[in-house]
Amino acid sequence: MPCGTTNGLVDVMGHAESQDLPHYNSTLPPSLGMAGRVKRILLWILVLYICIPVLVKLCPSVQAKLVFLNFVRMPYFVDLKRPADQGLNHTINYYLEPETGFKIGVWHTVPAQLWAEAQGKDREWYDAMLLSPHPVILYLHGNAGTRGGDHRVQLYKALSSFGYHVVTFDYRGWGDSDGSPSEQGMTADSLFVYLRLKHTISKKPLYVWGHSLGTGVATNLVRRLSDRGSPPDALVLESPFTNIREEARSHPFSMVYRYLPGFDWFFLDAITANDIRFASDENVNYISCPVLILHAEDDSVVPFHLGKKLYNAAAQSKSLSGHKVQFVPFPSSLAYKHKFIYRSPELPHILRYHSTRLAPG
Repeated sequence: MPCGTTNGLVDVMGHAESQDLPHYNSTLPPSLGMAGRVKRILLWILVLYICIPVLVKLCPSVQAKLVFLNFVRMPYFVDLKRPADQGLNHTINYYLEPETGFKIGVWHTVPAQLWAEAQGKDREWYDAMLLSPHPVILYLHGNAGTRGGDHRVQLYKALSSFGYHVVTFDYRGWGDSDGSPSEQGMTADSLFVYLRLKHTISKKPLYVWGHSLGTGVATNLVRRLSDRGSPPDALVLESPFTNIREEARSHPFSMVYRYLPGFDWFFLDAITANDIRFASDENVNYISCPVLILHAEDDSVVPFHLGKKLYNAAAQSKSLSGHKVQFVPFPSSLAYKHKFIYRSPELPHILRYHSTRLAPG
């Protein structure tokens, strides 16, 4: 056969093979590829779901950080040395040393009636104004953020407009305060600031106001003061809980684990392992001053039923017999939620009604 004919046959056969043999595509159909990705994502979610409880149990300090959230600073880039930047131009910033070697940052906001006079004044003037006829509130904030948090600043402004001095501070480990957070340390810092205020104002009205986690600090503080025979003139608890275990069980973060077998062992025991209790439901049995509880029905962070439960415990307390114990609910329709009760136009009237000593001037 001529060479050209052979080559032609090969070409034809080769061409025929290329047409007749089936062609296999190595790529998966889009639907199968998507299913694989979904399976991988679900697998990682499952692994993460299992690992978090184990991590918390092996490292209880993780759970402590989740309770305090002191590492969360919102709003960011706030200069705590300049409260005027937050609209508090009748406020001074200064620092105290509860213990040798570390400081805590403090703000003092004077009543709005002293606003004009406060411009440009130093700490000596602010301290002297504590002797004015206006009562003083020591405000104890909750977890996360700093003393410069937006809703906290709005509350200072509201209380100032009602005629109160407001003194607040960042616990050790928060804001620009030194140290590391602990329940014992937070209570010690509060006691230090309170006693300093009391020494300055003597017999003038001095109230303690706690919000959220700060209500646990507040009941710790007032229990100590009551044990000494020198409780404050009144205790205000805004969005309080009974104790940290019940609050942690009810918190939105725990929703995905709440019904997991061993939830208490994995999560709640890890909290108490860090000596964190904030047992307000126990503390009210040792407190001896008027108590006012404020709670919004639509509070999703500290559920309304915990505030009501704490009120029921306080109402039955023997140490509080003879003292006014009041619970003020705010309907869900007002949308005050966890941190907007300061918006209530009824707030000054509520404070005035609770106690004549709570009313300025």
